[in-house]
Amino acid sequence: MRSPTLKLSLMALLMFGFSFALIPLYDVFVALTGLNGKTGRIEVSAIDPTRVDTTRVIEVRFLANTGSGLPWSFEPLVKKMDVHPGKLYDALYRVRSSTEMPTTGQAVPSVSPGQAAKYFNKTRCFCFTQQYLAGYESRDMPLQFIIDSAISENIEQITLSYTFFIVDKT
Repeated sequence: MRSPTLKLSLMALLMFGFSFALIPLYDVFVALTGLNGKTGRIEVSAIDPTRVDTTRVIEVRFLANTGSGLPWSFEPLVKKMDVHPGKLYDALYRVRSSTEMPTTGQAVPSVSPGQAAKYFNKTRCFCFTQQYLAGYESRDMPLQFIIDSAISENIEQITLSYTFFIVDKT
């Protein structure tokens, strides 16, 4: 008969290994289901301009937030736009530091409704990299996106929301 210590040690080791596997498993789950509003990334060269659906219009709303501790103001320059699936669009967000101290932030996107996320693809986005702002700096940041023409006909409105979080550089 095995000792209880050996059983408990093995169980603890398995739980520790499973905790590390959860992150990649979650990413795969989100990519397959579109849950949690994670958007895709696509190269401009992969876009087929013949697949623009001019018969459909989807309203895209833009939201911006900053997490606690980040002394920035952050806003979309256009609050909403009507887009045709399959067509490439540009939007701008403006960020301003309200402190003399340089800070670094990272934007995290979210798309609602969740099932639209896997059809919302970005070719260029400030969210792909961390953003550094010097004291009191202001910057316009580009976003280029396309909504896949395979998106459900039931989706008539999409909300793209970004939240900037402070990045600890220590």
